[in-house]
Amino acid sequence: MICHRRILLVLMALPLAACGGDSRLPELQLSGDALGTRYNITLIAPPAELHKEQLSERIVNTLQRIDELASTWRDDSQLSLFNANPSTGWINVSAELCSAIESSLEISRLSNGAFDITVGPLVNLWGFGPDGVLNEPPEQEAVDAALQDVGYEQLQADCKRPALHKQRPGLYVDLSGWAKGLAVDEVALLLKRSGLENYMVEIGGELTVSGFNAERKNWAIAIETPSTIMRQPHSVLRLTNTSVATSGDYRNYFEHNGIRYSHTIDARTGRPVSHRLAAVTVVDQSAAWADAMATALLVLGPEAGPALAENLGVAGYFLVRESSGFEELATSNFEKLRNL
Repeated sequence: MICHRRILLVLMALPLAACGGDSRLPELQLSGDALGTRYNITLIAPPAELHKEQLSERIVNTLQRIDELASTWRDDSQLSLFNANPSTGWINVSAELCSAIESSLEISRLSNGAFDITVGPLVNLWGFGPDGVLNEPPEQEAVDAALQDVGYEQLQADCKRPALHKQRPGLYVDLSGWAKGLAVDEVALLLKRSGLENYMVEIGGELTVSGFNAERKNWAIAIETPSTIMRQPHSVLRLTNTSVATSGDYRNYFEHNGIRYSHTIDARTGRPVSHRLAAVTVVDQSAAWADAMATALLVLGPEAGPALAENLGVAGYFLVRESSGFEELATSNFEKLRNL
């Protein structure tokens, strides 16, 4: 069942700084720019023989590979080359790109199109893509025209080849709801294969935690206010060996005539979401899956989102705007995490 609470805060996943003390284990911090955002990696008590420079280079190479795979901001990425190809026949692609798209399409089917990686033309039309920002909404005629090239049913993946097929030449795939989570998963896999067990990987708000933190405890993931001008924690989840992703309508938007237009576009209507659901957080073993599912549940809104999450067994947390603040909704599997 969905659990309800009244609170004044919204959820965002991030690590909390632990208190100082002699008992703390040493930490190694690695950070930098990637995928149009920042990455932050914390390693707990890394072995003395660890070569920091070599590991940093491998991390950067991994992130570069994901950027070259799925970025719509660079013309030479695999995804951009596929988008630019007007063919409606099968187009050969790498196994990695095919797998990402195949997995994304599965979430589209589970959410009945609330998550749709073909939403790219609408993202660009509303000024949230690489074409540049807008100061006012597009005309409805332009929205209707863009919708002709949108629809996950018009995209097929055959990863045995591997190859992709689009039914319309103008179909444009946007993996922004998958790529950051995929990057987190890939960096975490790199750390695991490097013999590291206790770490946190965070990229643009999506994260994976493994083992324990510097206090030899599960990692602290804070719940924050949705304010654009402050970052005030509310409560803390203690998690390990899992991933957390948050999708919200309050970080990236523009306003026109007193109306706020969110970067989260509903591919079924062609317009930004306008319901009362402000943010969704999903906890799952895969950061990519959590990232995409959080987006789907946000698009679905304050009734259908929690209902689908409960039905699928998703550990989901929802903040719904009310006149007095926010109503908190949590699925039963999320409540189990909170009670650990």
